[in-house]
Amino acid sequence: MLQVGLSLPRSPRGAAGGFPVAKPDDNTGNGQEMFGSSPVTIVITSEADTWDIDASSCLGCGQFVDWDRMPDPEQQAHIPRDILSKPPKELKRLAREGYWAASRSLRAQVYHQLIQQVACRLVTPDALVYRDVASRLFGKLSVSSHPLPEFLEGCSMPTYCLNLEGVTALKKILICVGNLFPDITYSPILPSLVALLLHYSEDEAQCFENISRLIASNAPHTSYIDQSFLAHQASCMTFGDLANKHCPAAHKLIASTSENVFEVYSEWLSWLFHDLPFNYAIRIFDVYLLEGQKVLYRIALALLKQYRLSVTSAELEGTDIKADLQAFVQNIAEHVTVDKLLERAFGIRLFSRKEIWLLQMANRKALMERGITMVQSRQSFHLAVDMQNFSSSIVTAQEMRIVWSWIPERFSLFPPLLLFSTSEDGCSLQRFYACCEGYEPTVLLIKTTEGEVCGAFLSSDWSERKKSGATSGFFGTGECFVFTVRPETERYEWVFIKKPELAKAVPRSRQRSPSPSPTSLLSSSPGGRGTSSNRLAVPTPQRKGRLSPFLAIRHFLLPSKTASMFMSGSREGIIIGGGGGQALSLDANLLWGHTEHCETFDNPPLCQENFKVQLLEVWGFQNA
Repeated sequence: MLQVGLSLPRSPRGAAGGFPVAKPDDNTGNGQEMFGSSPVTIVITSEADTWDIDASSCLGCGQFVDWDRMPDPEQQAHIPRDILSKPPKELKRLAREGYWAASRSLRAQVYHQLIQQVACRLVTPDALVYRDVASRLFGKLSVSSHPLPEFLEGCSMPTYCLNLEGVTALKKILICVGNLFPDITYSPILPSLVALLLHYSEDEAQCFENISRLIASNAPHTSYIDQSFLAHQASCMTFGDLANKHCPAAHKLIASTSENVFEVYSEWLSWLFHDLPFNYAIRIFDVYLLEGQKVLYRIALALLKQYRLSVTSAELEGTDIKADLQAFVQNIAEHVTVDKLLERAFGIRLFSRKEIWLLQMANRKALMERGITMVQSRQSFHLAVDMQNFSSSIVTAQEMRIVWSWIPERFSLFPPLLLFSTSEDGCSLQRFYACCEGYEPTVLLIKTTEGEVCGAFLSSDWSERKKSGATSGFFGTGECFVFTVRPETERYEWVFIKKPELAKAVPRSRQRSPSPSPTSLLSSSPGGRGTSSNRLAVPTPQRKGRLSPFLAIRHFLLPSKTASMFMSGSREGIIIGGGGGQALSLDANLLWGHTEHCETFDNPPLCQENFKVQLLEVWGFQNA
């Protein structure tokens, strides 16, 4: 049960003995944001700035806030005394509905108590440590100048409604964090979180202790603050993957107007904790403390969906979409209220925290393979597809860029590599297998004699087919998808991505002991209509030390095995997508194919149902 025993700031409006208000200097870079009818200034300080540190800045509760710029409480409501003793599920509901916004003192109590319950490392610096270190670093009465920690190089510094005392306190806390957490090498979100906490902290020491607990959190599959360039980039890639899956219309628009989609998505955290006005950012912080980083993904996806509703392709022609998105977020109040934004965010059905964690770990691994290390400073990546040198007999460079934008971020870091082509390697299924085995994943492109173009992204190595023995079992993961390029460009993903509520996460105990392989597997020919059971062969357990793949079917309790039939190969041909039909099937000569609706991808026929292959290519990923 939560126990409350805090001395907290009261709002000075209408109260005797209100807190003193300090006005910021004119040279601090003021920007105007609107809260209702009152203008509120957000102060952004240059990262190159140095501030004078005065150790006597902790004068009392509430002294960090310029109350003239602080928005009024959103509602006046009766606050039950036992609110902090509510169960976690009830607290989540209250936070999502904006209950903390009714009272500044309530929000301060909630923040402190929730953070005190965060599981963190045994040795985590607290308020006493801060007072000691701050005294040593800054002296008791003297004024010194200190640069910001190196891990904030290039990072922005939103200060929201802090006064000059608060801005000074913000810098002091960040300097002490740099002193006491030497392993932090890059953390652009940290200044914003400290600034938000300072609005509701008793003093610098309490704020430092609370941010330290978030930094030192060690809860499984949960993280609050990325602390290296590697972790930050992996989070950006993960957001790109989620945007790809959950915001297909916005993703398609961005991919068609920007040469570097990843560069656009790399700003996703800045949208939330730099560009959004204070009354939006603080409501996000309310739910973030209870639900962790997953909630940030939800809200950024909701912003992206809202952006797509507000613009057209014609409007974006020739514009800088990265800057346009930033301007949209800064003026979000013109488009949607904070309550409606959160409502839409929580209407997005994401996968479990563990599944997102697996994706993030896979992205980290891909970055490490590209040479990114934990201690690396900031650098930029560029789109893998070289528009100048890319050459395919089936798709144009522009079409391939769209296809590449659908591919999981960790693979699109690597340039495409042509593995097999019927024009060069002949129409032989055995040659197809020989050229493609050892590569994971691959992209299959097919051009029919009618000029239609379709294909599939296949997440697993074709050598997996050999594990089924004489039978032709299915393999692959939920990252597989099929698509059309001509005459229309469209993608069809695993049905559970659109409807994750249909699948439940498998308990850990079940994951350790996979079910035995079914005795009856799909064994009909690629174009046939056999009456086989269409049951799915369960993949063998992963090799020890290998990362469990994102969207592996063994992580889910699926209502129907026929909705998880991704890819299959035998001497008779290949099949992609199963259950009630086959999304794509090709014969052993790679000359004739068939396409129809299937349960796995819930796709329409990808081209003329019975087609003749004019060209077929398979693309892999260099160094993937």
